[in-house]
Amino acid sequence: MLDFIKEKTDCWEFLRSTELPIFIYGMGDGAEKILRVFDMYNIPTAGFFASDEFVRGHYFKGHLVHSLSQIEALIDDFIIVLAFGAGYESLYNRINDMAKRHTLLAPDVPVVGDGLFTYSYCMENADKLQKVYDLLADDISKQTFADVVNFRISGKIEYLNACTFPRERIFTDIIRLGYDEEYIDMGAYNGDTVLEFADITGGKYRRIFAMEPDTRNFRKLTKSTDGMERIDLFNAAAWSDDTVLTFSDRSGRNSKLTEGGGVKLKQVAALRGDSLSENATFIKMDVEGAERHALEGCAQSLKNGSKLICALYHRTEDIFDLPLLVHEINPDLKLYIRHLMYIPAWETNLYCVPNTNNHLT
Repeated sequence: MLDFIKEKTDCWEFLRSTELPIFIYGMGDGAEKILRVFDMYNIPTAGFFASDEFVRGHYFKGHLVHSLSQIEALIDDFIIVLAFGAGYESLYNRINDMAKRHTLLAPDVPVVGDGLFTYSYCMENADKLQKVYDLLADDISKQTFADVVNFRISGKIEYLNACTFPRERIFTDIIRLGYDEEYIDMGAYNGDTVLEFADITGGKYRRIFAMEPDTRNFRKLTKSTDGMERIDLFNAAAWSDDTVLTFSDRSGRNSKLTEGGGVKLKQVAALRGDSLSENATFIKMDVEGAERHALEGCAQSLKNGSKLICALYHRTEDIFDLPLLVHEINPDLKLYIRHLMYIPAWETNLYCVPNTNNHLT
């Protein structure tokens, strides 16, 4: 069981045992989360550095923030710990270039919730991980799943480099849209994925339902889709029931249903996808850790064979919990996993299609 797991040493254990100085690349929420784990493991921090354009003689956590070149001029050998997400090509390439010169790790910390994806965590959930691996519909999915699991244990970015899949092939190789789709976009942000859907279908679709709980993002969504036909916009969160929830109003893609903490809170409407339509043919959900609830809320459409794109990276357990939930709702859906260009393992998604999934017709 779990023969695909090659990494047995957590990145945290490696960092605790090393004698090399450890410098954290980045500041903000990601660095805060990593530092909390460092405290748990008694991992020392030698300092922080930022990209050159962000170095302005300031301090973070009592350390003067340097540039990488300043540290390299003083210290021959050290470890870099990446503390933010890199999803555009120039930054992605910069990080890989650093990894050629230094040991570089991108520790996995959850976007939402608690828990760490360690080797022991994998052993505790071995049956679930193995079941997901066995359920996956093609070899690319199985290798991607293995690479992402090994990355999340070790923090080694070469695993993500090995499994990065071209974004443009998602809608040619896996999700094949027709001209009569009923689309629910859960977490529509500023309308980018709505516009992508309309472009792929040439504007030929039955209806679009777009949900976005954040007020500022919803205004952008409204503006970007102005003039589109057969589209309904909802300033609401996706959930398992039609209710009212507390929401952290952060704007950007990081707005999420709150679990507490010192952030600005507001009340938002929450809707089941099935309340909008039980006959959706395509659902996309990127709902910042509420994916389980959102899946439960669109169970009827999934039972009816809706295609699905679902984020797998917000919570520690999502990588196995969400595929198993989809399989429980509709065992006839084929399950695929792909990782798009991103460090860490954000943009790792589940793609589901019925056994008969035709090209544009």
